[in-house]
Amino acid sequence: MRGPLARANPHGRIAPLRRRTRGDEFRAAVASAVKAVETNCPEALVGVRVAVDTVPPELENGQRRVPLAAASEPSDPKDPSVVVLFQRPLELRAASSKGLQILVRRTLVEQLSALTGRPVSDLDPTDTPD
Repeated sequence: MRGPLARANPHGRIAPLRRRTRGDEFRAAVASAVKAVETNCPEALVGVRVAVDTVPPELENGQRRVPLAAASEPSDPKDPSVVVLFQRPLELRAASSKGLQILVRRTLVEQLSALTGRPVSDLDPTDTPD
């Protein structure tokens, strides 16, 4: 075994190395996707709250596919619209960290497009159709 088992922290004490968890990776992917949309089309996020849930609620009768996300309009006009990204289904469909970032970004853009009526190309001009 080579190298230190711990690294110095700003307070002078040695702290053990911390591995990045799947949750950390997912939150970073969501933050990156939101930042990309804010950069390309900031008005698309006005009045919209982006949330993360581990798994979707129970499937309705006859529903076969597990959703990756859900978008909903508020019942009260004072409340924001909500886009919920479901962590586990997105993680299970991604083959790598980069794949997770791409999938989260595409999913967020698609949900915002459906919610706001804006074309996907306005929200994410880098997205190219497959």
